[in-house]
Amino acid sequence: MGSRKVHLFMSLRRFFLLDILAVVAAALLLVGCADKPLQYVRVEGQMLGTFMQVQARTDRPSAEIYAMMMQIDSASKASMSIFDENSLLSRLNRNETDQLDEHIIHCLGLSRRVSEQSEGAYDVTVAPLVTAYGFAGKDREAKVNVDSILEFVGIDKLTISEGRLRKADERVQIDFNSIAKGYVVDMAAEALEQLGVEDYLVDIGGEVRCRGVNPKGGAWRVGVETPFDGNDTPGAFIEQVISLSNCSMATSGNYRRYYLDAEGRKVAHTIDPRTGRSAVTNMLSATVIAPTCAEADAYGTMFMALGVERAIEVARGLSGQGVMVFFITAGQRDEYEMYYSKGLETALGKVEGLRVIE
Repeated sequence: MGSRKVHLFMSLRRFFLLDILAVVAAALLLVGCADKPLQYVRVEGQMLGTFMQVQARTDRPSAEIYAMMMQIDSASKASMSIFDENSLLSRLNRNETDQLDEHIIHCLGLSRRVSEQSEGAYDVTVAPLVTAYGFAGKDREAKVNVDSILEFVGIDKLTISEGRLRKADERVQIDFNSIAKGYVVDMAAEALEQLGVEDYLVDIGGEVRCRGVNPKGGAWRVGVETPFDGNDTPGAFIEQVISLSNCSMATSGNYRRYYLDAEGRKVAHTIDPRTGRSAVTNMLSATVIAPTCAEADAYGTMFMALGVERAIEVARGLSGQGVMVFFITAGQRDEYEMYYSKGLETALGKVEGLRVIE
């Protein structure tokens, strides 16, 4: 992406955030509020079909923060949801339009970079496969014709020209579920920063971005869940705690979204776009710490598709880009083996018995 395009995208992104803040501010003028000292507020609710939690040190009332989050939720769903048939992405997938917005342009650009870094193990054009396997809110097919679908899977079949999407094959479809949640976390974090907030944590469905310090004056502490099949209660079982500040974190795993096929084989929601089949490996969960949550989100899915050995190799190569990892893998006799980036050593609650990636 050239410098002029980057500048244009950042301008559009700033305008989007300013528009959200203007809407929220206008609504709150009807209520009014006196100047308040900075204090931590906590906001909870639902976003993107999952839980949302924000902690922020601010002079703004919690109602304003909540209204801002709901505005971001509505805007992101209208743009990138595959479950809303009227969203821009759904209409792009049905070839009813080729016009893009700034959200889709950004996510496509990042997706292309991660796809190249993974040699195709990550690809957002897996939408037809995700649908066929039943992970897109529709009934799964009795028999998935993998070879036929793979003919129109591949981000190389998409190009962007003057804000419009060009498809080499009109059957190509996009699924942003591996990146959109992280992107929305970034949007929320940047909106808080536009309000002057310097200490915050945004958590949407376990994907987080944080800055500054927590209410006790220390680093934000975020848990990594124990990845066993049937762990359906977020936060109930924590395997590791990581101390974070001024970064983002996301975890991908196959221990919640999966089913057993007619032959009793596990079919997980992470689809390897190179084979068209469920990526079931010894990698149980991949936690990624990165500068942005969209990156952490995408890289987590990428590592799950790569498998343990290749994931460790790629993680080494990404360390210079501010990307760190914490992998939980299946060992012998139902035991876990864990790997972590050297740069995470002081942030982890415990490292005894773990394997370091240097």
